[in-house]
This record gives sequence, structure tokens and C-alpha cells, in this order.
Amino acid sequence: TLMAKAVSGEAGVPFFSISGSEFVEMFVGVGASRVRDLFEQAKKNSPCIIFVDEIDAVGRHRGAGLGGSHDEREQTLNQILVEMDGFDTDTNVILVAATNRPDILDPALLRPGRFDRRVTMDSPDLRGRRAILDVHVRGKPLASDVDLDVIAKQTPGFAGADIENLVNEAAILAARRNRRSISTAELQEAIERIIAGPERRSRLITPKEKEIVAYHEAGHAVAMHFLPNHDPVHKVTIVPRGMAGGYTMPLPDEETMLQTHAKFRDQLVGLLGGRVAEELRFGDVTTGASNDLERVSNLARAMVTQWGMSKKLGPIRYGEREELVFLGRQISEHRNYSDKIAQLIDEEVHELVEEAHQRCHTILSEHWDKMELLVNRLLEIETINAPEFEAIMRGETQPNYTDSPLKPQQPRRGTNVDENRAGEGKRTDGGLDMGGTVPAPA
Repeated sequence: TLMAKAVSGEAGVPFFSISGSEFVEMFVGVGASRVRDLFEQAKKNSPCIIFVDEIDAVGRHRGAGLGGSHDEREQTLNQILVEMDGFDTDTNVILVAATNRPDILDPALLRPGRFDRRVTMDSPDLRGRRAILDVHVRGKPLASDVDLDVIAKQTPGFAGADIENLVNEAAILAARRNRRSISTAELQEAIERIIAGPERRSRLITPKEKEIVAYHEAGHAVAMHFLPNHDPVHKVTIVPRGMAGGYTMPLPDEETMLQTHAKFRDQLVGLLGGRVAEELRFGDVTTGASNDLERVSNLARAMVTQWGMSKKLGPIRYGEREELVFLGRQISEHRNYSDKIAQLIDEEVHELVEEAHQRCHTILSEHWDKMELLVNRLLEIETINAPEFEAIMRGETQPNYTDSPLKPQQPRRGTNVDENRAGEGKRTDGGLDMGGTVPAPA
């Protein structure tokens, strides 16, 4: 939709915009009539551009209805096809459409001469996010400590709308704090609000729960730090946000399109760090690792069934997705393998997870002194950023943080947490370890 707006501005010709749902009415023939009227107006003003937003509302695969009667949507779609590629084609009218479900469109819409040029709009890369930041900070006062290159690096997976929301949130936070400019602290806070939700300050957690959260998050962070193929730790906090009691944020040094088997294995270890830390310190586990275990199970199963990363089962993809087009969503996955293979898949998944559990146990046991340093510091100031974390991993008990772009957060009075403004938060593939239910650790 945003690209269509840009096209209209650059083309300098009349631009007609309509939503796909506006063609569909309860009265027979209204949709087709609107299509004819739209194209007649466009021909009178040619050359021009017609933009149909959410075309899947009217352009779904024909013949997928549950009833036997004629579908008004099909009649409307037929009229669109005629207008696009009928006898009268010399009209100088360009048709542009947008959808987030290209898989359910009727094949006739995608044939040559119709929508034969398909442009996939993916999330912007690092350079794209930097350019989008430049657009949205225009006219907003920024403090001297703001480095937009760093902010762009810390927002993998953010769409343009997310970045706009990020800058607006930072501006609101700066205004609440009576500051004349937006500093790095406000931008960092805005990133966390978008990813994990706002801080929860109204709920009290007990000192014991706070200690469990600290060991849980320290377990994630220490395990990730000593894994050769894991992204470096950017931040560790025991401040609850959204549904998480705390989180550990790893960020990649550089964005990559492909992931390796070794990196996936290290990710399994990092995700299990919180649970293993609880086992080693308390001899018991909590429900706080529920989301970690879900992500570990899904990743291990995907390694075996989707990406062929199993020596025992070989480079074969198991399972076929089934979709019912008229429902517009995937409803099941067909099992195209035997019960014997299903048992082998379960065994391979269990072996991957158990291997990761043992590796994590070894790493945390060997570096337990770093764990204790990190836990004590977390209980003291609640949030630790990358420079201080690296210093603690070097064994520095009184590190110097003057080089840090973010000063360590000062400890707050009490352990109040806000639950009135809790949100579900936003998950990114390379982002936060969100954990389970609050107040259990994440």
C-alpha cells in the first residue's frame, strides 16, 4: 500500500484507489457494476493508475465455495479479468494490487498480461531501516548521543510502520521526562516497548522470585556468551515487560539470510540456559521456561522435518502442508510418512534437545563464577547492557562503563511491576527470549 502511494506520487498521473472489499455486496451484480464504472472513469482520465488494496477479498480462487449457488464474488472477479485482458486492452490504464495472501488468489489473475509482475515487499534490511529512520526523525530534535546506525542495527525484523512507531514512542517518552530532545535512552526504551511491551510497575514480586528471574536470565546470557555460533548478548534485564518476567536480548553482528546447523544447535543451548540455571542453583525448575521449551521443541522438530539436519533421517522433508483456500488459512499438515519414521523423528528431536541440555549444563558449571557475578549485579541494578556484560564475563568485579553508550540503569526502590499496561509484545526471529508466565522468569 505504501509503495502504491509512492508510485502515484512519482508517476504524475491520475490515481484511483479502492479496496477489494468495496466490490463485494449482498446485492447480485453490484460488484461487477462497480468494476465497470471504475474502469470507465479510468479510461476517461487515461493515462492513469488503478490501485486495488487487499485484492484477495474479491480475487480468491473460484470454485472454492461451500454452497452450490453462484457466488457474487466470482461474478465480480470475472468482470475484473475481462477489464484487464479482454478485447479492449489499448486503454493506457495500469492496474496495481496489494495482498498479503498471494497463495489464495485465482490463477487467472496471475497469468501473463494480467498481474504478471509480482513484487515481494519484505521487511527492510539494515540499510533500509537506516534510511527509514532518517525520514521519521526529520523535524524531531535528537540529542548528541544518538547514533541512528546503532538504532538501525538493534531493530532487525522491524517494518517501516514499526520504525515510525519507534520514533513516535521515543518522542512521547522524551516529552514525559520534560526533555528538549530525544536521547538514546528514549529510543532504547521505545524499542523494548515495541518488542516486549511496557514495563509493569504496579505488581509486587517477592525477593525469592526476583532471585529466580535473575538466575534464569543470567543462565541465558552466560550460555549465549560462551557459544561460538550464537549472536552476542546485547542486554540482560529482570525488569518485567508484557508477559515476561525478564529477558535476554541477543543481537547479530551482521544480518544474514541463511542459518547453519551449528548455529541452530547453539540456539537450542542458549534457549535452555534459563532452565538449566534453575536446576543448578535451586535443584528445581519453575514454569518460567515454558516459552523457552516451546521454542526449543519447535526449532528441533523443524531441524529434523523441514531442513534435513538429521544424520539418521537424512536430507528429506517430512510432512506436507494442506490448505483449504476458501478458509484462507492453513488448517493442517499432512503426514506423508509412516509410524516408524514418526518414532524416529521423535527420537531425533529428543536427542537434539538432550544434547543441547548437556552442553548447557557443562557451560554453566564451568563458568558458575561468572554466573554469580552477573546475578549479583542484576539484583543490584536490574538491567545490564553489552559493555558491562562483557566486562563481567572477563571477571571484572568493578568494571569501567565510561565507554558504554548507555549508562547502567540505577536500581529502583522496591520491586513494583506494572501490569495494567501490559501488552503481548512483538516477537522477532532473532530477538528476545520472552519466556513464560509472569511472575515466573523468562
